[in-house]
Amino acid sequence: MSNGIFKIPTPKNEPGNTYAPGTKERETLKAELKRQSEMVVDIPVIINGQNIKTDTVKQVVMPHAHQHVLANYSEAGEKELRDAVEAAMAAKESWANMPWEHRAAIFLKAADLISGPYRDVMNAATMLGQSKTAIQTEIDAAQELIDFLRFGVDYANQIYQIQPDSMKNVWNRLDYRPLDGFVLAISPFNFTAIGGNLPAAPAMMGNVVVWKPATTSILANYYFMRILEEAGLPKGVINFVPSRGSQVSEVVLTDARMAGFHFTGSTATFQTIWKTVGENIASYKSYPRLVGETGGKDFVFAHETAQADKVVANLVRGAFEYQGQKCSAASRAYIPQSMWEEVKNGLVEETAKLKVGDVRDFRNFMGAVIDKPAFDSITSYIDYAAASDEAEIIAGGTYDDSVGYFVQPTIIVTTNPNFKTMVEEIFGPVLTIYVYENDKLEETLDAVDTASMYALTGAIFAQDRQAILHLENRLSGAAGNFYINDKPTGAMINQQPFGGSRGSGTNDKAGSVFNMIRWTTPRVIKENFAPTTDITYPFMDEE
Repeated sequence: MSNGIFKIPTPKNEPGNTYAPGTKERETLKAELKRQSEMVVDIPVIINGQNIKTDTVKQVVMPHAHQHVLANYSEAGEKELRDAVEAAMAAKESWANMPWEHRAAIFLKAADLISGPYRDVMNAATMLGQSKTAIQTEIDAAQELIDFLRFGVDYANQIYQIQPDSMKNVWNRLDYRPLDGFVLAISPFNFTAIGGNLPAAPAMMGNVVVWKPATTSILANYYFMRILEEAGLPKGVINFVPSRGSQVSEVVLTDARMAGFHFTGSTATFQTIWKTVGENIASYKSYPRLVGETGGKDFVFAHETAQADKVVANLVRGAFEYQGQKCSAASRAYIPQSMWEEVKNGLVEETAKLKVGDVRDFRNFMGAVIDKPAFDSITSYIDYAAASDEAEIIAGGTYDDSVGYFVQPTIIVTTNPNFKTMVEEIFGPVLTIYVYENDKLEETLDAVDTASMYALTGAIFAQDRQAILHLENRLSGAAGNFYINDKPTGAMINQQPFGGSRGSGTNDKAGSVFNMIRWTTPRVIKENFAPTTDITYPFMDEE
């Protein structure tokens, strides 16, 4: 056994590449995009380190060219899911007992592998499989995923150093144990980094994991699983099981040994899972930790002292980057009447410049939405607005799924602050604007706070400091991540820990010590160096 108290390398946010013309990174990424476009990957279920092919095989396609098959993946059924749980539990004792510095080394090495030799691989897989542009992918599959790993290790180390005080003859200690069972991680399609972090964060704290990735992001998630294996992750610690959500709920979620659930996805799904856990609470061996980040209906509120050009630029980026498929995307905005014409003209002009198409063409600002169900859902909102006498579409409003699932960036203006597209999460490139009278500030702030069930992100724009203070206080419960004179997207690990409350989740702040501490169950150890021999107490003596 090692006797040192080891110092974790101090993490810093991973620098990003620009992929500007003439750069080496642009050249190598384009070469990797070509390589991956010309191959079809066979993706197995991975249980206890073994590659398992099943009878049910499904395809991964490019959203921007949906006839182009990128991969075929095996879908785990009931047997594979049960095997994954057993493999995790079999690996539990040895993983929990592995010295902390050796667990840490695995994730630090994985971060370095992504930062170096596998950067293009992860980025190309994300671009092709999830239709992200080069810069959006760099932020996600490289920078954020690397940061999750490096800072996660650092946060774990910080937690282990939280120790109680001791008094004379007594030494008190905190032993941070993994949860008493396994963790189920269900990850979303929209961020490769979140897909990696949901299983990795609990594993860093000594837990074993059953990981169900989103099937529409499975290619990049699969490469991450292989990177973890190359970094030395022992068999069975994380088990990779692409599968149907309903079957995971039936088989894994209700297993008595499930001790934690790490989730990013829809509010409806998380509520159903919470209900299922509640219905089965008496059968679990411990109370499962439920950690979830769900939906958002994220706002941008402009005060009359805001600068119109900055409102325009941040609305366009905040609403339309990655096709609006971010939980944090700006999807509703409130603009004062006094600056509406300037903002409107700027939005229409700038949105018209945005090119939508194949992400392999670096001139495009947007790619395709993720799949046919998403396309149908998003376009139904556009059609609803087009048919309503309470709304007007001033930009976009068109769509075409003949080649890829393309939806043009769309801006709706409504006269009703509770219009359907101001309230419901769309998860696509659709921004709805309500223009308010300058003297109706307080009523409009009430609408911002109450129109939506969500409280994930929000942004305000103002120049007057007293106004900023007022807006910050009035909207204190409306967003877990609140931005002043900035778009509501782009949270960075170690800078803006991410998460919301109300209908947006448990607000455990992914990429922070607050999230990591959910994956441990502390044990207090009191050691008495001089045990008493007395039985009675001095107060019992006679007067």
